[in-house]
Amino acid sequence: MISGYKNLKTIAATACAVTTIFLLGCDKARLEPRPLSFFSPDKTFDDPDGLKATLIACERNMRYEWFGDNPPIITEAIFSDIAVEGTTDKSGPAQNMNLQITPDAQLNSTDYNRIGWYWLEGYKGIKYANVAISRINQPTYGSEAEKNALLGAAYFHRAYRYYRLVHQFGDVPLILDEVVEPKLDFYSTKREVILQKMKTDLEFAEQWVPAMTDKGTVNKGAVSHLLTKINLALGLFDDAIKSAGNVIDGGTHRLMTSRFGAHLGDPTKNLIWDLHRPENKSIANNTEALLLVIDRFMMDGNFDGGIQSMRNAVPFWHNNINTPNGSRGTIDTYNIEIDQVTRFGRGIGRLRPTYYSTDGVWDDKNDLRHAPGNWMRMEDLVYNNPALKGKDSFFGKNLQLRTTDGSLLTIDTIRCWFDWPHYKLYVPDPERVQPAGGHTDWYVFRLAETHLLRAEAYFWKGDLANAAKDLNAVRERAGAAPIAAGKINIGTILDERARELYYEEPRKTELTRIAYILAQTGKTAYNGKTYSLNNFSDDNFFYDRVIEKSNFYNKGVKTRHGDEYLISPYHVLWPIPSPTIQGNTKGIINQNKGYAGYERNVPPLTSIPQ
Repeated sequence: MISGYKNLKTIAATACAVTTIFLLGCDKARLEPRPLSFFSPDKTFDDPDGLKATLIACERNMRYEWFGDNPPIITEAIFSDIAVEGTTDKSGPAQNMNLQITPDAQLNSTDYNRIGWYWLEGYKGIKYANVAISRINQPTYGSEAEKNALLGAAYFHRAYRYYRLVHQFGDVPLILDEVVEPKLDFYSTKREVILQKMKTDLEFAEQWVPAMTDKGTVNKGAVSHLLTKINLALGLFDDAIKSAGNVIDGGTHRLMTSRFGAHLGDPTKNLIWDLHRPENKSIANNTEALLLVIDRFMMDGNFDGGIQSMRNAVPFWHNNINTPNGSRGTIDTYNIEIDQVTRFGRGIGRLRPTYYSTDGVWDDKNDLRHAPGNWMRMEDLVYNNPALKGKDSFFGKNLQLRTTDGSLLTIDTIRCWFDWPHYKLYVPDPERVQPAGGHTDWYVFRLAETHLLRAEAYFWKGDLANAAKDLNAVRERAGAAPIAAGKINIGTILDERARELYYEEPRKTELTRIAYILAQTGKTAYNGKTYSLNNFSDDNFFYDRVIEKSNFYNKGVKTRHGDEYLISPYHVLWPIPSPTIQGNTKGIINQNKGYAGYERNVPPLTSIPQ
């Protein structure tokens, strides 16, 4: 078991102790002390393990982004070029962004979207980290190195949340100390100021955090990886090359290029399959893993319900698909003659990839990430309804989308008919008779992305030869042919990220980061346009990329329920939830342009108050 997860009862107690009223108003009566226990934070934090428990809470909460029903990572994907919300039988999910995404809307529900989750959980992680940072001198340590390693890990967790928040919401409140009493006078701080502070903190952490730790805890490679993203966001491309090189060339981590792990003896599988098996992600000889969230079957404190990737991101293949003879063709019953639900999961098609993701981005037939066995196509499934046997000649034959005269055989091509990366989404699920995706460790950072980040830094500097080397290290590992240096641009880098990091990377965050870089630098994008920070919410690369690659948004596509897929340039930043702004009665948290309340903004802070 990963040692960072042994003490979940201590974590829970500490989490309760450090919970404070945060970015919201409160009723004073609720603040009256009640002697429910003799737990004392001052005593608990006299020991380094007490402070470490707050960081274990950070590690635990990182897990929630990928786990459960409609996990937040889906919201990141549907605000991008790679996917849309596929729930087509009701209004409420985020399809018509112009109508459904407002500051007063439901922004944190599995039936809608998880924008509000990122806001609340981001500041919750900051709160936990700030407890450790503010009380770092309280315990007695065995050495200065022990203290600085703990401080560095706390800096990482705070920087991880702020990196996400500023690319989801833009200028946000910067909180650097433990909040020990109700506070209602927050102000927004400029994104660049926040990022510069996080860079300084991570450069300290890079010196002190150990190179080797449990895979579920912060290590030096994870610190340098996050620092690379922040260096890129600040336009410091030489610094980004250096921090990425600290990981790639540091000797601890390297790309996995040979088969390994639990399925090594299975000749029908390959390296890409090995890389994404739950049993292989955090083992010692997986040198590609930089940071993972840990979730194991029967482990104390595991996530209730598991990752559910097969429920959320696999098509609704078992319903609304007929045979050419007009019979119901597929069914989600298990232990039948053709049991496809056990092999592929009972998907509901909530995360619907775009044509770009499933077809357009794939440029090499030898790419193992898109190869049969790893990648599932709808035509690989068969008509499995037992009621067809002996009555319909299509029983056991491969699915087809249309009849010979061109008529569709499904009433919903959005939700029920699309291809998917089986190698990544398949997670055995012994707890359910209709598998949704069970317990598994999951990559937060891995070295393949570090190579793509360094490739991006080289590209921004105009060093296309070195950019191609890093990008092609990832491609060639997957069996794809290298891309010539002269063809490298931000589009080809985004393409490789889409191929390699589907259901891993926060795609909206990374697109917005790149949109900021183009606006900050004034560099011409591959589409021939230049951008500016002066009108960022009106004209940006994020929007242009989504419209270019998505076959849904702003194309007149509607769901069965009649909702049209619409998105606007201002969705480059999400709305700050209204309760946060309204509860902050003695200060002003700015709203983003395009949303109600923007007119009440004041200039954001441009320095950190002492």
